[in-house]
Amino acid sequence: MTAQDLTLNIAVNLGRLSRWSQEGKGARINQFLSETEAFLNQLEKADKKPAFIKTFEQFKKNFNELKSEPALEYEWAEKTLTWCNILTHRAKLA
Repeated sequence: MTAQDLTLNIAVNLGRLSRWSQEGKGARINQFLSETEAFLNQLEKADKKPAFIKTFEQFKKNFNELKSEPALEYEWAEKTLTWCNILTHRAKLA
């Protein structure tokens, strides 16, 4: 997969995570956090355009923080949805 494809896969998963967080579906959250982390690991190794590197590095840092925070809280859902939107728009730069 290309960096753009991986970025969009991550963005879609983040949208799902936000929705499931708001719906209280913790089991689905753990499943998709793992899948998202796998996409992130693939993206780490993929060729990326220089214009995307800063966004990628910031997302990696924030994703690690998200994994350690309680997922069934409103703020967590908002953070994941925000990153969903950012990565969707930045995917063309990946």
